[in-house]
Amino acid sequence: MTSSSSPTETIVLGGGCFWCTEAVFDRVQGVLDVESGYCNGQVVNPSYEQVCTGRTGHAEVVKLEFDPTQISLREVLEIFFVVHDPTTLNRQGNDAGTQYRSGIYYVDDAQKQVAEEVIREIEASKTYHSPVVTEVAKLANYSAAEAYHQDYFLNNPNQGYCAFVVGPKVEKFQKTFASRVKKS
Repeated sequence: MTSSSSPTETIVLGGGCFWCTEAVFDRVQGVLDVESGYCNGQVVNPSYEQVCTGRTGHAEVVKLEFDPTQISLREVLEIFFVVHDPTTLNRQGNDAGTQYRSGIYYVDDAQKQVAEEVIREIEASKTYHSPVVTEVAKLANYSAAEAYHQDYFLNNPNQGYCAFVVGPKVEKFQKTFASRVKKS
């Protein structure tokens, strides 16, 4: 843990269903807090049901608070790009709709610059066979998701979606980034 005087940084990421993204980042060393929520839509404080219609313009996201002395934004984004498919527009697996878009929602120009650099590097490396379609936009109209969405995988690990979709993403993170997994 960090002391209360340690600086923290916040970034908001959309990588499909927020249950998946939250479950991964809950396990990342240096990430201090993860909150599922909605952002960059037109409705103020939307409900899950409203966002699911795809008509509010919101993305399902996670707001990460992290300690930049333990993990850099670049490292956070490297994990983000491994645990979801940034080449599918408005879709992750069977989850389809604008609310499931890939997105990096920055709070300042320095974060925007890092996000754009990482995407350029991924494109240049030809890591994916298709172009990266991740939206990079200034964070707007963020609100936390309902309480039952918070820590969903932790509280429901055997629920069908969690077992077959979330669990494999968590395992991929733990295998690919073993040195970044929080010590228990």
